[in-house]
Amino acid sequence: MDFREKKILLLGGSAQQLVAIRAAKELGLYTILCDYLPDNPGQYEVDKFYQLSTTDVEAVYKVAREERVNGILAYASDPAALPAAIVADRLGLPTNPVTSVEILGIKNKFRDFLEQQGFACPKHVDFHPSIPIEELKERVAHFHFPIIIKPTDSSGSKGVTKLDKDGDFEKAISWADSYSRNKVLIAEEFIYRGFPNVIGGDIFVDEGKIVLYGEMSCLRDNDGKGLVPIGKMLPSGLNMNQIDIVHKELQRLVSTLQIKGGQMNIEIILDEKDTPHFLELGPRAGGNMIPIQLSDAYNVDLVKANVLVAMGEKADIKPSIPEGCYMHYVLHSFQYGKFAGIEIDMNIEKFVYRQVIYKKYDDIVEYFDGAGKAVGIIFLHFDNAEQMRDFCEHHHSYVKINLK
Repeated sequence: MDFREKKILLLGGSAQQLVAIRAAKELGLYTILCDYLPDNPGQYEVDKFYQLSTTDVEAVYKVAREERVNGILAYASDPAALPAAIVADRLGLPTNPVTSVEILGIKNKFRDFLEQQGFACPKHVDFHPSIPIEELKERVAHFHFPIIIKPTDSSGSKGVTKLDKDGDFEKAISWADSYSRNKVLIAEEFIYRGFPNVIGGDIFVDEGKIVLYGEMSCLRDNDGKGLVPIGKMLPSGLNMNQIDIVHKELQRLVSTLQIKGGQMNIEIILDEKDTPHFLELGPRAGGNMIPIQLSDAYNVDLVKANVLVAMGEKADIKPSIPEGCYMHYVLHSFQYGKFAGIEIDMNIEKFVYRQVIYKKYDDIVEYFDGAGKAVGIIFLHFDNAEQMRDFCEHHHSYVKINLK
């Protein structure tokens, strides 16, 4: 493939999205970036930068048309996934169906779709943030509590509250609304897990078929709200029967949505009967550098594969069998302060093979209530599951964030 005169439009230039920019440049593509933040790091690595919102469809369309781009990629970005699909579709560029991307990107539409297509789905209602509290209570009166209240167009567990019947509805709605762009919130029944962990990770689709199943167990931190992932573990711990069920339902979902190709982020709960419940099937690569972790484990280059698919090229993913146990751990704090470095226990240091620190000394560290408040990520490769379990049980003592 010769990309010397080809252009790619990248939507988002955050620290986590730099890998996609670099992969595009390594392939020889002319890189164009849109990001509304004036201090995004991606602007310093691309060939051309436009400071505009990646969710502004008309602005993105104008750039794409005038620059005559050959592909559009919203790498690891939920908000930009639908605009990327809409603009690509208008210009006849490679993309998954716009209707499918919209269903996957808006939680109430996804829940309705799951219900209509016969997938497991909790009871749910959507509502505007201004709804009278008593009216919402009436609408969920027949639900089994606890329930979850969250925005329908946000990711990274932002704005999510687990609520009991006598809980603070007003506070939960306000919290969800603070992360909502479309002002549509959702209340849904909490799903009790049979398998102890939420299953997260990514899959990769090629010509409608899933060619890489990267399901992993999510580690969550009970010192905080307990809903925000702080790590992913591979292997997941699912037994062969559970893996088979999850894989079959994922492929059925991908086929029903007529997804053509690319990386997708998954979040699944197995209930007490081992029935998979899809919390998310994000139409983009996962955050927290999941593509890097899976690339390491399966000996593939998923970041480059994302770029190739956006350009209409075959990614040719051929995963190998992972050796040992892979994990990433999200560096976080439940205290405010200024960053003063991290400490990793010497017994764990030998398992850490990569560190990505977002903060510089004296940068503000915020209370961790969403993925956007992370301090950084460390990647670990253990010899066996026992070592990985030990780290998960004692991560607070093994890794410390120093504040001043």
